[in-house]
Amino acid sequence: MANTLPKREQVRKEDTWDLTAMYASEEDWERDIAEAEAIAAELEKREGKVTASAKDLLFVLEQSARAEQKLNLAYSYAERLHDQDQKNTKHQAMSQRMHRIYVECGSKTAFLVPELLSMEDALLEKYLKEEAGLELYRGQLAEIRRTREHRLSAEMERLLAMTGEMAQTPDLVYSILNNADFVFPEITDENGEKLRLTNGNFVPTEESADRRVRKDAFVAYYSIYKQFANTLAGLYSGQVKRQIFFARARKYASTLEAAVDANNVPSKVYYNLIETVNRHLDKMHRYVSIRKKCLGVEELHMYDIYTPMIADAAKKISFEEAKETVRKALAPLGEEYVAKVQEGFDNRWLDVYENEGKRSGAYSAGAYGAHPYVLLNHNDTLDNMFTLAHEMGHAMHSYYSNETQPYIYSDYKIFVAEVASTCNEILLMEYLLANTKDKKERAYLLNHYLDSFKGTVYRQTMFAEFEMCTNRMAEEGESLTAETLCALYLQLNQKYYGPDMVSDPEIAYEWARIPHFYYNFYVYQYATGFSAAVALAHGILKEGAPAVERYKKFLSGGCSMSPVELLREAGVDMESPAAVSKALAVFGQILDEIETLI
Repeated sequence: MANTLPKREQVRKEDTWDLTAMYASEEDWERDIAEAEAIAAELEKREGKVTASAKDLLFVLEQSARAEQKLNLAYSYAERLHDQDQKNTKHQAMSQRMHRIYVECGSKTAFLVPELLSMEDALLEKYLKEEAGLELYRGQLAEIRRTREHRLSAEMERLLAMTGEMAQTPDLVYSILNNADFVFPEITDENGEKLRLTNGNFVPTEESADRRVRKDAFVAYYSIYKQFANTLAGLYSGQVKRQIFFARARKYASTLEAAVDANNVPSKVYYNLIETVNRHLDKMHRYVSIRKKCLGVEELHMYDIYTPMIADAAKKISFEEAKETVRKALAPLGEEYVAKVQEGFDNRWLDVYENEGKRSGAYSAGAYGAHPYVLLNHNDTLDNMFTLAHEMGHAMHSYYSNETQPYIYSDYKIFVAEVASTCNEILLMEYLLANTKDKKERAYLLNHYLDSFKGTVYRQTMFAEFEMCTNRMAEEGESLTAETLCALYLQLNQKYYGPDMVSDPEIAYEWARIPHFYYNFYVYQYATGFSAAVALAHGILKEGAPAVERYKKFLSGGCSMSPVELLREAGVDMESPAAVSKALAVFGQILDEIETLI
């Protein structure tokens, strides 16, 4: 009998998130939208007068923040509804409407930043002294003016803002195609029953102890991406062209420079990551060799990469058990932190299980004025327990920032977004290792630890190198076709996994299933974040309260400092390759230990 997903209305209420913390009714949602649109219309009348006086400047900054806060909450509400069932046409329309409203409001207020940039420094300082209320906005104004050379005239900013909805097309179409339209083949599972593959169950199926099941799933799953490779290449090429357009419009030397500068991160952080990881590929190749030995296969294939190397220790972990274990593992962060995590568990911050049309993967999303929300597609595996810890790390980062900072400084930069989540994962791993005396179980956990390094540092850096190369190719005039993208991806896969891995032809299409390639140089931050998190988690476990206090200040910092400065305050310097090198040294130590256990 084929394994079918429940429809949204068939999922238990307790296993779904409660969106009433954002809006008690759709009428309340409409009211916020109307107020935000009214503010945008009023601000539009201020064109040419933003810096006429200190009071004018304060009014514009206050009202702009008020409108943006309302729009963000309204947008988050529509997106959560859309993601819980992307087949729901009403919620599709709500999401599309919010995208349109964002563009419209952005177009009406596009003159604000150019006028703020045109101010003389002396005049700004004069206004800051005249109007005490402006002091709150000093940091925001400094951040806006930091990118002065990349800002355009009011007319050109308005034109760019008008392209916003159109520019989202590659990502939106890819998401609908991948999550709602694709129907993946059925395979026969370990029990001889039919299993319909989905984005949500593909990796758990690849974790199967039955190699025949893994291979069948691998070949069947990628057959869909191969079938639609030209369409998917066209979408990805459109995404890269979008990035090139905006980077060149804003006078950046490259799309990479434009992307990292948006978060006030030096480009050398990106290049350091790729160069440092490439210097340590010998450890990744050693990992592959150990995996091949553990699985006892003549050839190691890409469909062997997810299954545990210590297969006999694999066990099911229910969601209830996962929550309890995560709560205990986070105890070193203090009672306050753990109590807030428990509040999230008890009050439906989480949407737990897969249903028809639900967005794949997992994420945490926070909007100022409501608690964070966590989307999961939970299966009862160790990996999914780590996903829970990971997403609750994101949620707690959002919670602390929103509670501590005013709205304008609450949204932490993407560069630090993966630090708190990965710190939670490492604390969970250290807790599990400290509470097992069984040699086989310890080896199994170390295998998972290795897989975290493999998946978060090496794999994400390979993705980052793919993004860097594809953007460079397009910038130099080379076409991004299915053929060129597959060739590049296969070459990188062979380099990163080394000679003991058979890079099967199907893996050349893996680029087509990675939604993060539509996030504009996002993935490198998984690897840098993991490296920072290794240092922070080990410091918390070793040092205790002082390290926890520094860490909570980091969580509470929002964007009140640059992300590099925030991490430096917490004790990690990401402008040096040392953090990545030290993390990979830990990877090497784990390889040493697991070799003594197998």
